[in-house]
Amino acid sequence: MAAPTQAPERLLTPGEVATLFRVDPKTVTRWASAGRIGSIRTPGGHRRFRESEVRGLLADLTSEATLSHH
Repeated sequence: MAAPTQAPERLLTPGEVATLFRVDPKTVTRWASAGRIGSIRTPGGHRRFRESEVRGLLADLTSEATLSHH
């Protein structure tokens, strides 16, 4: 049996990222322009975001929000 190949990482659209963060897609685009979140450009010029990076950032923001409430 062949070893499982590493699946390519899923790329999220600005809309999908916006849904995760509960923000407007324009906000996600601003974050990318400001360098707060890394983005990849498709050949057509659209932004895509690495799922692992998005989830990492989401976890950081969630823990910061939790800490600031104490």
